[in-house]
Amino acid sequence: MTARLGFFLLIVLGLAGRLSAAPDPVLKAVSPGDEVIRLFNGQNLDGFYTWTREAKYEDPEHVFTVHDGLLHISGNGYGAVITKQAYHDYRLIAEFRWGQRTWGKREHRAKDSGILVHCVGPDGNSGAWMASIEAQIIEGGVGDFIVVGGKYSDGTPVPVSLTCELRTDAKGNVFKDATGVYWKRGGRREALHASRINWYGRDPDWKDVLGFRGKNDVESPDGEWTRMEVICDGGQIRVLVNGVPVNEGSQAFPSAGKILFQTEMAEIFFRKIELWPLPGKKK
Repeated sequence: MTARLGFFLLIVLGLAGRLSAAPDPVLKAVSPGDEVIRLFNGQNLDGFYTWTREAKYEDPEHVFTVHDGLLHISGNGYGAVITKQAYHDYRLIAEFRWGQRTWGKREHRAKDSGILVHCVGPDGNSGAWMASIEAQIIEGGVGDFIVVGGKYSDGTPVPVSLTCELRTDAKGNVFKDATGVYWKRGGRREALHASRINWYGRDPDWKDVLGFRGKNDVESPDGEWTRMEVICDGGQIRVLVNGVPVNEGSQAFPSAGKILFQTEMAEIFFRKIELWPLPGKKK
């Protein structure tokens, strides 16, 4: 064996060692196949667990409860109710409405929550949640994407990414305002990391104030039920709000993982959380 060949083999073996020890492999993800998976059964939190930044796996403040067939998230604190199972290739259908309570520094701010898909890494690895792609639920911004960075358990960053088509200005540059960039079908494609991608009609004059509603908003008025669909098909993610396509991305990384429903200082209720099969997809 020549010295050059030996050196080459050492490099290959070293790379193989690192690849075989890839951090935090995703749980074996499943798909609905031919049957609907009813994540929330209306009676208890079977299939879920809870985690908050303040109390970890305990829930002394009863932030997450089930009553009257509803999942009730009081909003007190930062954390989530999280699926025990990882999933891929599904149409997530969730129906939610806001409650009346807001908390702490967000008492007078826009009511805020979110559904995070493709969650990977340890609980709380992004501070209060997990590395993931968030389908945002916030007054005036239901359907925004947030690319949520985080870390694997060994401390290395999760390379979260989503490629989106974006609105451009008259000069062909990606249009951006104080709230972020905007999705536009057929627009300029960019891979985004640790970014917010606003739904196409988000009000440019959006303000982080309680009760905000933009002129083009398609979510239901405060207190009424909104139907939100998050369609995950390989690396593609699409969001519909009350049947209206509002945002879309592709080449998502990760493309499978747990699903997380936030508590973020605003009370929210869910009456339906289901995963529907995609045509032609297998478990």
